Amino acid sequence: MTIQQFIDLTNAKLVTPEVPTDREISCGYTCDLLSWVMAHGAADMAWITVQTHMNVVAVAALMDMAAVIAPEGITFEAEVIEKAQEEGIALLECGETAYSLCGKMIAAGVPAD
Repeated sequence: MTIQQFIDLTNAKLVTPEVPTDREISCGYTCDLLSWVMAHGAADMAWITVQTHMNVVAVAALMDMAAVIAPEGITFEAEVIEKAQEEGIALLECGETAYSLCGKMIAAGVPAD
């Protein structure tokens, strides 16, 4: 699944328009503890989290993740969006719950890891 296919599937909003959406998502993950994600994250992963501060972008960049998804209508601040664009990390905002997003990704064939 590409980032664009995820957007189409979930009606998510891409808030980093300079980041290409044709990048493949290799797996999905949901967690809000940054140190845990650093230990279990992977390249090309789509990470669902309610955390939206600058350190989220740092972790995603360190792990070479494809996207960070904020569920439940949570939004990213402008400086976080700017940094994500610089790092090439897609930031998505979505109204659905993390649970629903994970279910949709799994149903679409995206592995958990």
